[in-house]
Amino acid sequence: MTAVGPRSLEVSPLRAGEFPDAIEVLARGMRDNPIHVAALGPDPQKRIKGLRGIFTGLFKVMSAQAPLIARQDGKILGVTGVAPAGTCQPGTGQKLRFLPHVLALGPYTAGRVMGWTGVWARHDPSEPHSHLGPFAVDAHLQGRGIGSRILDQYTRRLDEAGEVGYLETDKQINVRLYERFGYEVIAEQEVLAVPCWFMRREAGAVGLRDADDPA
Repeated sequence: MTAVGPRSLEVSPLRAGEFPDAIEVLARGMRDNPIHVAALGPDPQKRIKGLRGIFTGLFKVMSAQAPLIARQDGKILGVTGVAPAGTCQPGTGQKLRFLPHVLALGPYTAGRVMGWTGVWARHDPSEPHSHLGPFAVDAHLQGRGIGSRILDQYTRRLDEAGEVGYLETDKQINVRLYERFGYEVIAEQEVLAVPCWFMRREAGAVGLRDADDPA
């Protein structure tokens, strides 16, 4: 596939009125992620509906989120959530407000979602860090370098602020992508029988930002 030209793509913070479109991009782009298939089931449309509810709840409850988006001609192509240091794990009140969005999935699916997110939360570093995710490029645009453009802007911001970065991924192909931007795997664990990788980035870490490997 052809990478998106540098002059035609803008990476910038998500504006308030763009949340509904950003949630749809995330739901479509992450529909087939292995952990989502394991947690939400085999029906693609049910997974999109489930992810739509999860991400709606996430951004509503986690108000400190500062998402970045890739936009072209006014259309959102890719999105990443960004939780500033000290904000990525919900407090008790936030958990209670988020719970209805999970319970709406049904008891069996809700249990699997809470099991998965609980394991990921236990890996969250105690040190101050900027937490990347959820992160996706719209399903029909993956492989064109859009994700790399978002990561480039995001990691440059980490370096300017002198911040540590952290993320989780359930896709081995993404491990290589994140390594290009200076992330290193610090732990691995199977969750719902799905391999997951937990990755940390030191401020100023040297990666291979300009490698010819569109994502």
